[in-house]
Amino acid sequence: MSAQPADGSTPSEALGAAVARVPLVNIANILTVTRLVLVPVFLVTLFAGGGHSLGWRMVAFVVFVVGSITDFVDGHLARKYGLITDFGKVVDPIADKALTGAALFGLSILGELPWWVTLSIAGREVAVTLLRFWVIRYGVIAASYGGKVKTFAQIIAIGLYLLPLPAAFDPLLWVGIGIALALTMVTGVDYVVRALRLRAARG
Repeated sequence: MSAQPADGSTPSEALGAAVARVPLVNIANILTVTRLVLVPVFLVTLFAGGGHSLGWRMVAFVVFVVGSITDFVDGHLARKYGLITDFGKVVDPIADKALTGAALFGLSILGELPWWVTLSIAGREVAVTLLRFWVIRYGVIAASYGGKVKTFAQIIAIGLYLLPLPAAFDPLLWVGIGIALALTMVTGVDYVVRALRLRAARG
């Protein structure tokens, strides 16, 4: 027989109360907000010196990497220490999209990344974000494993473009962004399917 909580509530009610007690201001959410704050910092460093200064490009690369690392760290901490909140579930992917989107648009403005690539990825990300809000009354669609792989692929591809590499590395850049673009589209379809199933199950 399972133990009954001292206050007479059921185990499921006690678990729900524990989840509700997770503070909104916690280290995971702070890292998520920090990633958002780094977006304008990244853009300033990317365009400093006309966007082609070796020193500033390295600074922009470092800022992008630091912001990207917070994405993996905040998720790990949230899961390990039970700091998962609805705020984090919604804002975390928005922060990811803000950082990667800023990098993609910045690189296209500088003429280093084709606009069709940037608009394709950005369009998918905006669509998924709107999809999340469309079904939020039925539940929160958490990031999937495929989504995490997609994010990692985008970070690697963008990081390569941010580095001031010689032209000999162009094929590597094209392969990297091609893989990221393919994963972005495939996981986008997956989110649509998950959203429709969630709406159908709870609608």
